[in-house]
Amino acid sequence: MQDTAKPATRVLIVDDHPVVLSGCRTLFSSDHSIRIDEASDAKSGHRAYISKRPDVTVIDISLPDVSGFELMRRIRRDDPDAKIIMFSMNDDPAFVVRAVELGAQGYVSKGDDPRILLKAVRKVVAGDNFISPQLAEAVTFSGAAIKANPASQMTPRELEILRLLGRGNKIVEVAEALGISYKTVANTTSLLKQKLGAKNHSDLIRIAVEIGMN
Repeated sequence: MQDTAKPATRVLIVDDHPVVLSGCRTLFSSDHSIRIDEASDAKSGHRAYISKRPDVTVIDISLPDVSGFELMRRIRRDDPDAKIIMFSMNDDPAFVVRAVELGAQGYVSKGDDPRILLKAVRKVVAGDNFISPQLAEAVTFSGAAIKANPASQMTPRELEILRLLGRGNKIVEVAEALGISYKTVANTTSLLKQKLGAKNHSDLIRIAVEIGMN
């Protein structure tokens, strides 16, 4: 008799917090139809995606090298059909909107009930989008606040450069992290100052911290 069992759902978790990874292991261990792989930064996460080709990838926005947004961009460059859930402590509605605009199929706050993440994975694997109910409500009723958030004014590259600057990286370090030229980062930094009304480099760092980009 032919074995008709469904193949396991492959989930890649990219997060640098051991406690979060341990919690995810425990959470998904209750569902034997799910198999998980792990990575702790964007570089290893990207490699894991290419080698494992998971059904869904769960990415923390705040990673130690580049952000989860940048990792999502890199993954989707290689696989436009990649299914991605952003999993973050940042529950600002503007970030939820940006994640969806950049291609995420799901967004779950780390402050949510852990079972919400399991539900999100099942929904996204099935081809649906999923935003945790509390965040979806916040997005619905925060239109003005979202428009006022500087994050809504920036391109993905600008967001990434601002984040790295906010972490104290020098322009040459930002260029190296993103694989772009020093001149491109310097020019983008100047444009960011104009766009955000920043008088100097310190102002940019302050703005990055205030909107949770560092």
